[in-house]
Order: sequence, then C-alpha cells, then structure tokens
Amino acid sequence: MTGATKRTLLAVSDLTAKEATKELARLAEEISRANEAYHREDSPEISDADYDALKRRNAEIEARFPELKREDSPSEQVGAAPSEGFSKIEHRVRMLSLANAFEDQDVAEFDESVRRYLGRTESVTYTAEPKIDGLSLSLRYEKGELVSAATRGDGAVGENVTANAREIQEIPQEIMQAPDVLEVRGEVYMSHRDFEALNARQAENGDKTFANPRNAAAGSLRQLDASVTRARPLKFFAYAWGEISEPLSETQIGAIETLSRLGFVTNPLTKCCDGIDDMLSHYRSIEAQRATLGYDIDGVVYKVNDLGLQHRLGYRSTTPRWAIAHKFPAELAWTRLEAIDIQVGRTGALSPVARLHPVTVGGVVVSNATLHNEDYIAGRSSSGEEIRGGKDIRVGDWVQVYRAGDVIPKIADVDFSKRPPEAEVYLFPHRCPECGSPAIREEGDAVRRCTGGLICPAQAVEKLKHFVSRKAFDIEGLGAKQIEAFYNDDQLPIHEPADIFTLETRDADNVSKLKNRDGWGETSAGKLFRAIEEKREIALSRLIFGLGIRHVGEVAAQDLAQHYGNWAKMAHALDLARPAAVAHRKSEDAAEEERLRAAQEGRRAKLSEARAAALADCSVPLEAQTAWNDLIAADGIGPVMALSLSDAFANDHERRAIDALVSQLTPQPPKPRATESPVAGKTLVFTGTLEKMTRAEAKARAEALGAKVSGSVSAKTDLLIAGPGAGSKAKKARDLGIETIDEDGWIDLIGGL
Repeated sequence: MTGATKRTLLAVSDLTAKEATKELARLAEEISRANEAYHREDSPEISDADYDALKRRNAEIEARFPELKREDSPSEQVGAAPSEGFSKIEHRVRMLSLANAFEDQDVAEFDESVRRYLGRTESVTYTAEPKIDGLSLSLRYEKGELVSAATRGDGAVGENVTANAREIQEIPQEIMQAPDVLEVRGEVYMSHRDFEALNARQAENGDKTFANPRNAAAGSLRQLDASVTRARPLKFFAYAWGEISEPLSETQIGAIETLSRLGFVTNPLTKCCDGIDDMLSHYRSIEAQRATLGYDIDGVVYKVNDLGLQHRLGYRSTTPRWAIAHKFPAELAWTRLEAIDIQVGRTGALSPVARLHPVTVGGVVVSNATLHNEDYIAGRSSSGEEIRGGKDIRVGDWVQVYRAGDVIPKIADVDFSKRPPEAEVYLFPHRCPECGSPAIREEGDAVRRCTGGLICPAQAVEKLKHFVSRKAFDIEGLGAKQIEAFYNDDQLPIHEPADIFTLETRDADNVSKLKNRDGWGETSAGKLFRAIEEKREIALSRLIFGLGIRHVGEVAAQDLAQHYGNWAKMAHALDLARPAAVAHRKSEDAAEEERLRAAQEGRRAKLSEARAAALADCSVPLEAQTAWNDLIAADGIGPVMALSLSDAFANDHERRAIDALVSQLTPQPPKPRATESPVAGKTLVFTGTLEKMTRAEAKARAEALGAKVSGSVSAKTDLLIAGPGAGSKAKKARDLGIETIDEDGWIDLIGGL
C-alpha cells in the first residue's frame, strides 16, 4: 500500500469511540463481501493488498477499542461458507487462516510475541516455506486409504470434493505405513505453463478463459463433474495436517519430511531458520526466485518448528499463535479511469466503483477498482483533512492501480498532469440510484446509505440472499440466483422473507405453475416447497441472524437467543426499550457535537457532561431504562448493536416485514450452552505470578475450555487461581468465600500443560 492510500483514512490513534464503531461496521461489511467473492465464488472483487489492509486496520481498531469489537468481527472469521453445489464435510480439526506480516518489523514483533508468550529469552527455531497462491485442501486417510477430501470452506465446514481430488495425480489414493487416521493438508495449484496451455485450449474451444492460475485451480477443483477436473492439470503441495492418530514427528520440519516419505509432494524451498536474520534472509531468497518458480506465491510462511511449543502457543479465534505469513509487496500499473459507478449493498451503503481501461498488472488483466467513498473521490479523509493535496478524482484521470495476487486492484495514485481539460467534478449521488430514496450520511460516518430499506431493490435482494444463506435459513434449492429470479418474477414474486413461506400457496392459486417453467419441473418444485416447509421450525439464533440487521452477526444472534430465550420476549423487550434507545442516541449525538466544538475551540471536551445534559432533557420511563440496561448487559451486546436492533424494530416497514415472517414460523429456543470441561461456564480470575505458563497462555486455555476470565474478583467469581505475590484479590476472594487454588492445582484441573 502506498503512503498516499494510507492517508485517506483517519489514523486509528485519532479515532473517537463513535468513529471507531462506524469504521468497524464498514470494515466488517467490506471484508465479509471480499471473503464470499474469494473463497466461495472464486471471483475476487478486491486485491490481496486491499484485503490485507482492511484486516489490518480492523485489528488495530479492535486493539485500541476492545470494548467495541463486533460479534461478527472479521477477526473471528475464516474463509466463507461452503458452496451450495457440494455436500459438506465437517473438519475434525479446524482449518484456520494465518495472521499477516508486511514489514520486517512485523516479523520481529511476531518472534517477540512468541517468546513473550512462552516466557523465553532464548531464540526460537522456525520453518520458512513459500506461501502457495492456490486453494486449500484437506485429505483424510483411514488405514492408508483416501476416504474424503474437503476445501477449507469457513474453517469448520468445507465442500466435499473427494471425487475431484482423486483425479489429481500428485494426491496418493493409498499410502503405505501410514497412521490409522491421517489428515494431510496442503494447496491445490496450477503451474504457469499448464495455465497458459489451459487458457489456449479454452479460447480455441470458445470457452471462458481464466484470469490467473489461482482462479483456474479453484474453478477446476470445485467442479460438480469430476471429469472436468481430470482434464485440468492440477498439482498439490502438502505442508500441514489435521487429525492424526499418532504424531508425525516432534518438529514441523520432521513432519514435512514424514509427509514426503509417505509419497506427498512437499516444497523444496522449505527450511529451518534460527532467528529473525535467518528468516528474513530466506524470505528474500524466495522473493528473488519468485518469477522463475513456475507457479504463483504471494509470500513466505514462518512456523515455530517445535511442535510441543506449537501446542503450548495454541490458537486465537481464527489464527495460530505459532505461525505468520510474510506477504510480498504489491505490484503497480497505470491506466485510464473511464467511469464511476455506484453499487448498493445489503445495508444500503453506496459504494463507488472505478471502471478502468483494462490493464495488465502482474500478469492479470483488471478493469475495476474500489474508490472507497465520496470523501476519497473528493480529495479528503473522513475527518476532513486533505489527501492528494485536496485534489479530487475525475473520470478521464490517469490513475495508478496495484495488486498483490490475483484480483481487482485499488487506485493508489493519480497523475494530475495528464488530466483532460474537459474532465468534470464527480458529484456523488444523494439519492439511491436503485430506488430514488434519499441517501443520507450520518455524522461521523464515511459511508452514505440509502434510506429505502426493503423498498430498495438492491437492498431487498441482498437482504433476501442473506436470509437464505448457509448460516441463516439455508433453504436447499433457494440460493442467490433463484432469489434474483423470484424477486423479478411478476407472478410469484418474493420481495420479503415472508413471501418465501407463502410461495407454495400462491403457486397453487397461480395459472403459471412453477413446475411448468424453464429451469423447473414437478420434482424440483416439490423439493423446493418441502425444503421451505422444513424451515418453518428454525433455531431462534438463525432467525435473528437471518433478518440481516446491521451489526448483528452470527455470534451476536446466538448471544441474543441465549439471553432472551424466545422471540416474543426479545421483541417485547426491544419495544419496551425504545424510549431509552432514543435517549441514548441523543446523548451520543450531543457528545459528538461537544467533541467537535472543543476541537475547534482548542479545549478539552466535556463528553460526560454533554451526555448527561442530553439525557436530562429526555423523559425515559423506568421500565424502558430497565429493558435497555438489560439489553446492553447481555453477553456481546453493546450500545451500538442495541441501537441497530432498536432501529430495525421501530421502522414501520421493516417491522411489518419481520412480523409477517414470524407469523409463518415456529422459532425454536436455544439449547443451553454446556461442555464437559470442569471449568465450563465458570468465571475465573488469575492473580499473582504464574511460573509454568504465562498469563496469556493460562487465559487462552481457560477460554478454550468454556470458562470466562475476569480481571477482578466479585461475588460472581467461581474460582481464583493465585500464584506467588497474590495480594488484594486473594484477600477479597477469602472474604467472599471463593474457592482458591494455586498454579499446580490449575494445571491438574485442566489436565496438564
């Protein structure tokens, strides 16, 4: 990323809590859309560098404002849900993504974090290997025989591509002297030479050509007809493993050597490195060979070599602590900006897209790029500061674009000396281009949003797609393409979720039956109606998530379901809390106005006073305040999410649509959360010095076992783990009669290190 591009956003250190909340919402939406396009559709919409920058900014904001972390945070997600065209395979051991490093300093900080977590001062040995730009695949062998193959999917569930994997020559069908259970993981890819030959054949036959080897490999593996895969020259590098019945080695490099002896192709550039200098030296060696390798790589992966230390380091929610990907810099090219189009997303966000004169960047022809928002086009940051010297971007400009992988780039710079004299200032629309509704921009928000809600075709279609998605209602036979068709259907339209559940009744009364239409038949129509009928009984959490309310992700929906227990109670509570929600929004608006005034006057803002004064002007019934306090006290639910929920239920059009939907359903209450862990569901506090594991490791182990770790002792504390030097917390625990154990007792309780 260039410095100019970075300056288009307000520095994380300068963000207020309100700005941070809005920025996290924007990032969650963009990253989710990018994940779907890259992992599920094999049709990326933004560049790798773009994606990495979004993830990095999200992590920086969460680190500064941990209390604002969203329940659907991109930092808690891996990949995207499996495609509807394949059956599913649940991974016994999750397939996680990797954290990224972009500078040498990032690698040094990674090494420091590893040693700090382990409490070590001596150096740590790592492996370093090329990061293959392909499609992740997990192969399961039982008693030496290949029994299944699955893509990564969302990390927990992948697509069953067993028949396709059997067609790849470098994947053994049987292996000798293998453990009873062995899951081998690696990357499916296509060489440059094979890619060029494939595209030549495709063009000769009048078929679609591929943009790059990664897309070709992904598209070839994810074929419903395995014979197509057989005709494609796919390759496979093995570099990791999932479930195994016995260890492969005591080290990462030893395990890779074992995989090689078992008949798998492993990357010859993998080597052990002793410390930072050796790691960076090998990184630069691989980077220098990149153009001559014959296949695409986009960085180098470092892993702690000692598998015992890997086990101790463990995992964050979506990435291992013991590995990191050191990415290569981006590639650049210049081209002409030919048009600016506006796309409308599910939450109403108006996103400007640059239409470019096609240009080759790093071997890939690109013609689209993101323009972020109206401020970026106008030459200012979201805080009003000038970027590019305050100069705007116009149609006809000569722009620099970049990519770091295989996807659509971002505009990095503008050559104003080449601006045509007839170029006009771009006027960002204040009305939705899809429905004509006002598109407003809330104070402090970088994004302008359509206010049309479900009356906006773009929003309605995207909300309906979300409603039938895998993690929501997951209705077999009713995917994104079918939703678009039904939305535009004159005789059997689906314009809101409730229409799905009246489809069969309306079909019975319709002259033009679904079974008689192109693409349908009596069997397929009957299957669809049965699939819809099966979803009338739906988990409460899936219903909440399926509504597509802004800020309410899958985890938040589960938390809400657990908190309220049933739909009626939640809906009543939100109605009851509405006056308090209105008052809360006024208090936050008053605080923002005070912050801006104080900045202009050069004084310290009195935010608490501004909030208090605004609240004093509001008359909030006690029952409303009680309902509001109960809502924001729920696990994972803060004021921002609570306001979003309240707004959705208070919007007349949306509320009618929600009520119509619920009248067709029988929402099922959530199952109690429980595990077999001795600390599951308990609140733990660590105090004093831990000598056998670091505090971070102890906290991670506790949370992995289903416990909640608190920083203070209270009547809600179930267990105190006290090391040497325990002070006031230990005394308070004694006063409250809370059970206290030492570090050895803790290790025994969790079954050892």
